[in-house]
Amino acid sequence: MLPALLPLLSTGIALIAGLAVVGMLSNAVSMASFTSQLCTLIGLGVGIDYSLFILTRARTGLRRGLSVEEAVTAAAATAGRAVLFAGMTVCIALLGILTVGVSTLSGAAIAASIAVVFPVAAALTLLPALTGLLGKRTLTRRQRAALARGETGFAEASRGWTRWASTVQGHKIVFGVGALGIMLALGVPFLSMRQGTADYSVDPTSTTTTTYRGYEMLVHGFGPGFSGPLQLVAPLASPADRATFGSVVTAASHTPGVVTTVGPDYFPAGPGHPAVALAEVYPTGSPQAVSTSNLITDLRDHVIPATLHGRHLQVLVGGQTALGIDLASQLSSKLPLFVGMVVALSFILLMLVFRSLAIPATAAIMNLLSAAAAFGVVTAVFQFGWLKSLVGVTNTGPVSPFIPILMFAVLFGLTTDYQVFLVSRMQEEWLKRRDNSAAVRIGQATSGRIISAAAGIMTVVFFAFTFTTDRTIKMIGLGMAAAVLIDALLVRTVLVPAVMHTLGKTNWRLPAVLDRRLPHLNLEDSGEPADRSGEDAIEGTGELRPASRT
Repeated sequence: MLPALLPLLSTGIALIAGLAVVGMLSNAVSMASFTSQLCTLIGLGVGIDYSLFILTRARTGLRRGLSVEEAVTAAAATAGRAVLFAGMTVCIALLGILTVGVSTLSGAAIAASIAVVFPVAAALTLLPALTGLLGKRTLTRRQRAALARGETGFAEASRGWTRWASTVQGHKIVFGVGALGIMLALGVPFLSMRQGTADYSVDPTSTTTTTYRGYEMLVHGFGPGFSGPLQLVAPLASPADRATFGSVVTAASHTPGVVTTVGPDYFPAGPGHPAVALAEVYPTGSPQAVSTSNLITDLRDHVIPATLHGRHLQVLVGGQTALGIDLASQLSSKLPLFVGMVVALSFILLMLVFRSLAIPATAAIMNLLSAAAAFGVVTAVFQFGWLKSLVGVTNTGPVSPFIPILMFAVLFGLTTDYQVFLVSRMQEEWLKRRDNSAAVRIGQATSGRIISAAAGIMTVVFFAFTFTTDRTIKMIGLGMAAAVLIDALLVRTVLVPAVMHTLGKTNWRLPAVLDRRLPHLNLEDSGEPADRSGEDAIEGTGELRPASRT
């Protein structure tokens, strides 16, 4: 019971402190309405994962016969460094959102980064302190009894994970191609993702939800376009402009997809400023309908220019519906730059840590595949309506334009975490043995259990947020739960080991020119004294681990 409570206690304290800082910061920085929920979702997920990773390494040290101080020190020297680097990658990915230039998204990114920093700090400080206080009580009774009998030799890898690692090694091509095919199939719906602002028709249909009932009453009485009228706006510099604007409104009223127009109305301005003309255009479709998006494009690109005939009147198409479409277009246009920047920075950091070009390239490709599969799941459920009842989705609609950028930032950081946890363990074995096959197999066998446990916890935490009423948080929760599950089941346990077995020693090569010029970021120093038992057997491998490093 005590070991299970330590990660929860550490993460809970850190998250409360982080949310308090975010609350104070919200007085000075604009943030999206779902920011607090996003911070809670991310903070819980990464905090429990990081704490569990460090605690597991400390308990492993205790079972090997190390003192409490030595075990905690060794955990900080290995898992602690990996956690610090993993937290850095998540923060880098989140802060990359600042390049998009949307103030509410930037505020949410800063807040989410704070929600990551505090759990990382707690995992590196508070958790080791609590572990030191509890000492050997972090072990089970059976483990303490075995330790009292002097039994310090044990298999770090279970029989099941050892067999699975050997199976992947023996069938790397078949398993790799199969896992890749599944991920590509899950990502196919992403190609049909339509971004936009959903209307109230996607709100819950329960009798207590007034927004959905009010929307339905308006649709029944006035038509689906009544709740999202478009606005034609123009500055009037002369009386002739009034006549021109009236012609534009008349042309808009006869455009296919328009029910009616209201106006124009004219509003006088102060001295030195032109008057403003305003008219409302009611479409036949709902605000989230494809026909409404097409109508806005038609008005801007064809109807208005054709009516003006080169006259110098500027007629703009606005309103909340047009604003949502413009925002989606702006974010979509900046997504490639954002993705490229995050991938490049993560590639550089992984190259510095693992002194390799193949490992960061593999990580970048795998993380992009995981993100695409997650986007595919979100599109299939929220836009296509597949299995929508499982997460409480009543009606389908377009995907919020915030989702791709927010989800990619979080998912790329989290999936990079698992890459760091897995490959850092493989790197430890590589530095001991200089045998790629053994390093990949043993690294997968010894880290598979903790990665799968951490992924299981994170999946449950993320999926729990699909039961909220906020559609954006519901999307993020489902997408991240799907991505973590896919990443743990397919990428880290099948695809990455299969690729690394195939590449062989190329995994650990870095051109001499880069090796001399790049700084060294060391994750592999174990911080442990020489093994007291002389050698440590890896169950099921038939190999012996040397007592000290070379």
